[in-house]
Amino acid sequence: MLGYNVPEPDEAMLISGKKGQEGAPFDVVVGHGKWVMPFFRKVRFLSMALHEAQIREVCVTTQGIQLNVRAVIAHKVGGDVASIVNAGQRFISEQENEMNQLTGQVFSGHLRSIVGSMTVEQIIRERDTLARQVLEASKREMGSIGLVVDSFQIQSIDDMDSGYINALAAPNIAKVQREAAVERARADQESAKAQQESLRNQADYERETSIKRAQIKSETDKANAEAAQAGPLAEARVNQEIIREQSVLAQAQADLREQQLISEVVKPAEAEARRTQIIAEADARAVEIQSAAAAKHNRIALDQQIIEQLPALVGEIAKGLGSSNLTVFNGAEGVNEVMTGVVTQGAALLKSLQSEFVPKVVDEAADDTGPVTPEPTSL
Repeated sequence: MLGYNVPEPDEAMLISGKKGQEGAPFDVVVGHGKWVMPFFRKVRFLSMALHEAQIREVCVTTQGIQLNVRAVIAHKVGGDVASIVNAGQRFISEQENEMNQLTGQVFSGHLRSIVGSMTVEQIIRERDTLARQVLEASKREMGSIGLVVDSFQIQSIDDMDSGYINALAAPNIAKVQREAAVERARADQESAKAQQESLRNQADYERETSIKRAQIKSETDKANAEAAQAGPLAEARVNQEIIREQSVLAQAQADLREQQLISEVVKPAEAEARRTQIIAEADARAVEIQSAAAAKHNRIALDQQIIEQLPALVGEIAKGLGSSNLTVFNGAEGVNEVMTGVVTQGAALLKSLQSEFVPKVVDEAADDTGPVTPEPTSL
């Protein structure tokens, strides 16, 4: 290649045709470009990327048990000039295939050697120790060919169906199975316990819900019943109040009617009876006077006695009217009417006495002394 050449970031540029640094058979350029003289120099590129080599090797342990071991190696060309020169001299023609094949051969040999010094139990329990020993044993040889190993991982180990590993694992498997069974039983027990607890909680919740629902229904029914009875009760109370008011009104009407009857019937009847009684008493008194006058056969004395007794008669009449429980409806005018009636009754009484008893006195006097001319009297 002619002109200015630049390697990739994961490549090393090898320029042959002159000596390189530190006595290297060619010049090594990494990370930058360089002018190369045509015809006098030749440029090659060596990959410094990470490669992967897989191995599968049959190994025999110290117990004579054959094991089939699978592993993977991550490797690449070293970053120093010596490693690049060593790798370039060996792998520049067939880099990936030759590099992976040689790496696998190196690790396979060391793997068989180390496995042969260990038991199956050690290999199974100390797989990391096996990998570390193989890596340490291969490091020197890998460095001599210019390669470095990033990691070495054992992927699988099997006893090629001899049953040895399974037999070793049986106790542990049984133990694990027992523990697993115990754990499953414990888990089932806990699950059953949790389920029973959940059922109890659900039953308690349902019971509380039923009780609460019953309480709510009872309160609702009570409220509905009270609401249903509120109307009739209110109506009954109103009717009772109406009846009470009607009773009070009826009693008031009865009292009023009683007062009216007393005023219209009883009082007038009592007044009339008292008047009749007074008149009768006056008549009796007049008879007494008449009898007394007749006994004396003296008309003058009779008239004089009647005249003298008339104020007393009127007074008795007035006194009787005053002591009677007589109701006067017209006030002063009613009183005047009553007094006028009394006086008129007295005058009528006097006239009656004169008309009835004077002729008898005159006749009796005529029989004794002859005719007598009565003298007029005045009130």
